[in-house]
Amino acid sequence: MATKTPRIKICCISSLEEARMAVEFGAAALGLVGHMPSGPGVISDDLIATIARSAPPAVATFLLTSETDAGAVITHQQKVSTSTVQIVDALATGTYADIRAALPGIKLVQVIHVTDEASVDEA
Repeated sequence: MATKTPRIKICCISSLEEARMAVEFGAAALGLVGHMPSGPGVISDDLIATIARSAPPAVATFLLTSETDAGAVITHQQKVSTSTVQIVDALATGTYADIRAALPGIKLVQVIHVTDEASVDEA
């Protein structure tokens, strides 16, 4: 069996220099945290866009968004132009199909907060 090299996402990147270092040391993806109701690592959408533009093509850029409306998720990604959207809470309105139709080629990652047995069903 061949050994596989793990792919690592470095999250909470807060500057171009941190992004450059993460890439230099082998990061496969950069996590860029948009506005959140709480938690560390939040940076401006302008900085997210700047970092996303600077990343080499082989390095994925993740927008971590707290938006829960499909239209707002779409607008947020279009503003920052990341290769992936990581939705950190359940969608309240709209669908993944709505997002995929509006953002062809953009990968979607849904965070599941494990709180009880229902979380397994949600996943």
